[in-house]
Amino acid sequence: MITLQDLHPVKGSTHKAKRLGQGIGSGTGKTSGKGNKGDKSRTGGGVRPGFKGGQMPLTRRTPKRGFNNARFAKVFQVVNLGTLDKKFDAGAEIDAEAMYTARVIRKKGIPVKILADGELTKALKIKAGAFSAEAVKKIEASGGTHEVV
Repeated sequence: MITLQDLHPVKGSTHKAKRLGQGIGSGTGKTSGKGNKGDKSRTGGGVRPGFKGGQMPLTRRTPKRGFNNARFAKVFQVVNLGTLDKKFDAGAEIDAEAMYTARVIRKKGIPVKILADGELTKALKIKAGAFSAEAVKKIEASGGTHEVV
């Protein structure tokens, strides 16, 4: 049996850190492998990420016109039928509040969409913001009802 004190890195996977600036004979003394002078030899030196040496940056080159649906897109919390089948008893009335208390969804304010993944073996009365077509078929086939709220 392995215990915590027996754990150690695999042989060859760890290396000692290179000690910089340890004198002329060390091979990494004086300038510590950074060469002489210049921006990259200084503390905090170098250019910022994405800097292209004065060329117009990609973010400024790309056009920013036109329509983007992100502001208007409807966002749903997705719940699968298989999850509802596990969490609720037959004949249960399921709405967003019931799903929240059963920890099926994380937030109350965001509408819920029911998807058809998993098997539904019980007749459930489900109220949600949206249903997939396949989910509606499975709900009705199991003797349950669905209602869009």
